[in-house]
Amino acid sequence: MTNILLIYTGGTIGMVKDYASGALKNFDFDKLLKYVPELQQLDCYIETVSFEKPIDSSNMNPSHWVKIATLIEQHYNRYDGFVVLHGSDTMSYTSSALSFMLEHLAKPVIFTGSQLPIGDLRTDAKENLITSIQIAALRKNGQSVVREVGLYFEYKLYRANRTTKINAEHFQAFASLNYPPLVESGVHLNVFEANLYRDTRSKRFKVHTKMDRNVAVLKLFPGIDVAMLEGVLNIPGLKALVLETYGAGNAPTEDWFVESLKKAKTRGLFIVNVTQCSGGSVQMGQYQTSEQLEKLQVIDGKDITTEAAITKLMYLLGNEISGRLFKTVFETPLRGEMQ
Repeated sequence: MTNILLIYTGGTIGMVKDYASGALKNFDFDKLLKYVPELQQLDCYIETVSFEKPIDSSNMNPSHWVKIATLIEQHYNRYDGFVVLHGSDTMSYTSSALSFMLEHLAKPVIFTGSQLPIGDLRTDAKENLITSIQIAALRKNGQSVVREVGLYFEYKLYRANRTTKINAEHFQAFASLNYPPLVESGVHLNVFEANLYRDTRSKRFKVHTKMDRNVAVLKLFPGIDVAMLEGVLNIPGLKALVLETYGAGNAPTEDWFVESLKKAKTRGLFIVNVTQCSGGSVQMGQYQTSEQLEKLQVIDGKDITTEAAITKLMYLLGNEISGRLFKTVFETPLRGEMQ
């Protein structure tokens, strides 16, 4: 039997309704089988650990990411796989961060959650939980089938650092528009092995816990002016900026815009060009409106998501990558987060 550790951080999936008052409350994960007796049919041994004080995912921050990574590190040798229960609102951020923090991962770390509480009549929580555990327990030739951080929701397992939340009401809350699913759940679990991430370097599992928060995101919009741009670029202590541009990486060509970015780069600010479109890739130089960014040597975010770009910047800054190498390292796929 495989050993699976369930880590509950908070979120809707861990709540039950008090039918007397109608209020939602966290349930005791030590009594998990009471709410999900179907888990007894799985051919694996499940243990649970919870945050002492479960949090809403809107309050999630890098210190909580470190806590999750540390729990996995502490239990890494005892368990064959990990399932992290997390609120859906910031799940793509946390799971993207963990993909960078967990280097040379050889076991599955599956994030999941739900849109409805586990005790609700129409809940999606049971299916998401059961299938996530099943995927975490998959083994072939003595090794885990999935050896990366994934996000499972509504019948599909995605590479976590390729996901974004697209819907606050439907069960199909997440999408991975630039990379296909890793596993699809139907009558059978269909594993798309060609899509799975494989770390070709046989190195020891390593956990990184230094994440530098001195990053910001600026989404371009028609009407943005120099005062707003300069206000963001001159945030005290800012080290890196994710610039969400139009289409294939396009931006205004006015002198004030280009000069502001040029001065910021001269001061040592790292600027990453990421498309604000849900799908597609940055292609600097394809249009005249991105040629100036290319000439400024702005970092090419390619097809990375904003969530992955932010957390990758935090990870690289935390690891104190030199300014001379920073652009090259960011533009290099580290965990399959970009192509």
